[in-house]
Amino acid sequence: MTAVIGAAALALTLAACTPDPVTEQYRQGSETGYIAGEFQVDEIDLADRGEPVVWESTTDTGEPLSSEDVLGDVVVVNFWYAGCAPCRVEAAHLEDVWQEYRDEGVSFVGVNTFDQPDQARSFAEKWGVTYPSVIDANDAAVKLAFAAATPIQATPVTLVLDREGRVAARIIGAIDSPSILSTLVADTLEEKA
Repeated sequence: MTAVIGAAALALTLAACTPDPVTEQYRQGSETGYIAGEFQVDEIDLADRGEPVVWESTTDTGEPLSSEDVLGDVVVVNFWYAGCAPCRVEAAHLEDVWQEYRDEGVSFVGVNTFDQPDQARSFAEKWGVTYPSVIDANDAAVKLAFAAATPIQATPVTLVLDREGRVAARIIGAIDSPSILSTLVADTLEEKA
């Protein structure tokens, strides 16, 4: 029994170290298995922001999480799923910005649009993501809540919400470095509460 468990652990370790072919294809410019949207960044002027987005869901660890829990923070909301190659590529950049701002009144929330909790947690562990993700695959309630405020056409999409919970900025497509998101977060933090 010990030998079987040891062999399984070794197989999982080796699998985690092997290159991910879908991610590597995406990095090399091939979009096999994925249809990308055009990269786009939209900042929304204070006067043009709609109502606060109200949402609630359950994280991949089974904890409730809602807009009320993060109200008053600048919030980064990232729509993703484990099989999305651009989501894998941007995971480290999102985590970098999370670590940069986590102690400055900024919250991060992933919205997994396709996977179940086990797969979402495996993704977070493999790609080093430490902020929470909610599971939206079963009812798309979070995606629908945000769709009323801003189009969510493709994955990944990253939103920056102001302290009132309104969409202040939107990034369509994979974030290829932390700088754009970091700037959007910093700009939103500087706004008067």
